[in-house]
Amino acid sequence: DCSMAAEQLKNNARHKAYLEGVSLWQLQKLYSLLKGHLGGESLTQSLEKFRQEETIDPEEDMNKLDDKELAKRKSIMDELFEKNRKKKDDPDFIYDIEVEFPQEEQLESCGWDVESGEEI
Repeated sequence: DCSMAAEQLKNNARHKAYLEGVSLWQLQKLYSLLKGHLGGESLTQSLEKFRQEETIDPEEDMNKLDDKELAKRKSIMDELFEKNRKKKDDPDFIYDIEVEFPQEEQLESCGWDVESGEEI
């Protein structure tokens, strides 16, 4: 397992000083590329395989995944969220953004959003 090997390498006291600036994700990618190379894959094939493993398919039914695969998908989503999240300290941070969405068709009303004379 590339992620376990990367964690062990990063947490090893002997290598810790050298790998402080290297992210766990980079080490996992390195291990994945090495594994592909040892398996006879070209660099292009290994990179494509790694890209597919690290990409979330929006059509995939995650209810059918085992716990290990689900945890992997969740960590990928968490990492993507953190990468895209705007923080207060970011130079392009805007506190209250208002967006007008174009309405190309008439909105349908639903029974639950119609005001009635009944008080709750």
